[in-house]
Amino acid sequence: MMHTLRLAGSAILLGTLAACASAPTHFHTLVPPSVPGAAASAAFVIDVQPVSVPPQVDQPALVLRQGSSGIAVLDGERWASPLGDEIRGALSADLTARLGTHDVHGLPRAKDSKVVGVRLDVRRFDSEVGGKATLEASWSVRGVEGVAANCASRVAEPAGSTYDSLVEAHQRALGKVADQVAAAVRAVAAGQNPPCQ
Repeated sequence: MMHTLRLAGSAILLGTLAACASAPTHFHTLVPPSVPGAAASAAFVIDVQPVSVPPQVDQPALVLRQGSSGIAVLDGERWASPLGDEIRGALSADLTARLGTHDVHGLPRAKDSKVVGVRLDVRRFDSEVGGKATLEASWSVRGVEGVAANCASRVAEPAGSTYDSLVEAHQRALGKVADQVAAAVRAVAAGQNPPCQ
């Protein structure tokens, strides 16, 4: 009889603990799915520097904008890595695919390597489910001969009603910024006047 009561008590305790368990955590990445690279191989490599992000969104959880002054921090919806690393990884992947080159950041390189440096400073990273994914950034491209571009981008992509669609909207926004950066990289690598100063 005591053994049966102990088993019943254990079962009730386990059931209560299972009912109290928190919802599962979902992880998201800004790095786009792998795509075929450019047909031609570039005569230069890129060095995508670490990306800075505003402190309001620099945390593991997704941060949603609510109204004109509110935010919501979603503990159950998280980035796969720190947000600055996610953006750097996405920009690196986008640029290497568009330019037919590779990112040598942190790797040893030959003295005669033609390296074009890329730096991105995110000024605004707004997320609104059912609204828009907005990215504002200043960025620069530097070549070995001192040719440089200092530019700014603002992109807003419509976001759907789910967290996945919001992250996909941010991926598209980063892709549009990568298009602008890639054009400047091509010009700087060729020693030409870049598209913006």
